[in-house]
Amino acid sequence: MKPMKRIFTLCIACCITLISFAQDTTSKSESDTIHIGGMVIIRKAGSKEDTTQYKPKDRKAPKKSNLSTNWWIFDFGFSNYIDNTVYGSAAANLYAPGSNKTWFDTKDGKSRNMNIWFFMQKLNVAKHIVNLKYGLGLELNNYRYKQNIRYQANPPAVVNPTRVILDNTSGRTYKKDKLAADYLTVPMMINFNFTPNRHDGFGFSAGISAGYLYSARNKTITSDEGKKKAKDDFELERWKLSYVAELSLGPVRFYGSYALKNMYERGLDMTPYNFGFRFSNW
Repeated sequence: MKPMKRIFTLCIACCITLISFAQDTTSKSESDTIHIGGMVIIRKAGSKEDTTQYKPKDRKAPKKSNLSTNWWIFDFGFSNYIDNTVYGSAAANLYAPGSNKTWFDTKDGKSRNMNIWFFMQKLNVAKHIVNLKYGLGLELNNYRYKQNIRYQANPPAVVNPTRVILDNTSGRTYKKDKLAADYLTVPMMINFNFTPNRHDGFGFSAGISAGYLYSARNKTITSDEGKKKAKDDFELERWKLSYVAELSLGPVRFYGSYALKNMYERGLDMTPYNFGFRFSNW
């Protein structure tokens, strides 16, 4: 019996030792690795030093929206036109009697264009590289003249009345003489963005715009009369169709437009164009 008791006692002692060792190993294993955010601290068994590793979490880039909107875009540039009027013709003399090309010469750098776009949107067509771009805004054009010409508002109820005269009033000098033509305009363009993942990228847009003349006026400032405004449509074409384009070179953006036809209904033949800088987010 004594040998059996010794064997039994030895077996119990071995089991206790194994259980104790297993518990100690589990305890160490559990305390070997500590996770803090994206940082992992590993302590090797039997070592007092810690090894720190950084394991960044997998983060997927947010999916770009197929439709993006840019609010309140501003253009600042210059307005002018190409004058193809046949001066001396019956039509030109009815509209502006005795006129010649110098009557409608504009002052260099004084004829301004400012556009205020309420919004523009880009609709993804192909991988955000090819987009449809469109918007709505006001196109404001000012043509500053070198000569002292005046537009006649509310002319007599006759066929083809005189609209423009040359003011030769003795002693009168002009400080300002300009025609303002303002349009409510909708541009529609195809946009090519060669760097779709950059905020200030590189690309260009091209298309057409349709504008409706909602206001026109001839503003003059003279030595004897001071400031005067003549408000009328002056028989300008109500609808203005133009080729439009823009160029993005990083943070710098340019725009331009060129009308498809004459800006007057009769008498004169002038094709307007604009160009300048665009201030927008994209």
